[in-house]
Amino acid sequence: MAKQVKLTAERRETTGRSAMRKDKPQPLQVLRRDISVMLSHASGENILVELEIAGEKSSRMAMIQEIQHSPVGGDVLHVDFHAVSMDEKIEADVPLEATGIANGVKNFGGLLEQSLRVLAVECLPRDLPDKITVDVSALNIGDSIHVRDIKLPDGVTAKTPVDLTAFSVLAPAVEEEPVAAVAETAAGPEVIKEKKEEGEAAPPAATGAAKAAPPAAKEKEAKK
Repeated sequence: MAKQVKLTAERRETTGRSAMRKDKPQPLQVLRRDISVMLSHASGENILVELEIAGEKSSRMAMIQEIQHSPVGGDVLHVDFHAVSMDEKIEADVPLEATGIANGVKNFGGLLEQSLRVLAVECLPRDLPDKITVDVSALNIGDSIHVRDIKLPDGVTAKTPVDLTAFSVLAPAVEEEPVAAVAETAAGPEVIKEKKEEGEAAPPAATGAAKAAPPAAKEKEAKK
């Protein structure tokens, strides 16, 4: 359940137009040290605060709505409290966390993907969880857990659409092997011959028949 703490506050007087409004927020002042101690012991963002205001006989229940920090040093500068009634349901965003190691991750190298970081819920202030844990150890590759599959504490209802996927296990990424270049086994470079121009006569072929007769044959012919 959400952590419940007590905090002592004092009224802070306001002047001007804001002091005339009946529906105006009530300004309070709290010791920075008390705020820091409260936040350091909180395990989640949802903190149920019992405000004990000086001069009032009864305390008020509220939840922290927003915290403003100093940009230098991170000190708390301002805190917005939202008054709540313990008998009226409230809506809040609750952190969603996975527990265990998915079987598809542990044994098959898959990847756990978390699609939702918070879950919107409705409940009474006293039933508000500080976080919701989901056991993902049974998930194999391709399996998913939807909002409708998440077991919520008693008195808590999900306001996030039930068909949304909260966790899933993806198949491991397969790295493509580089394709080896296939070398061509050509016998040799291709010789490109120049194209003859039109009308250009081809040179006579050098053959044995065109050669002069040997000298011995000429002498024999002269004796006749």
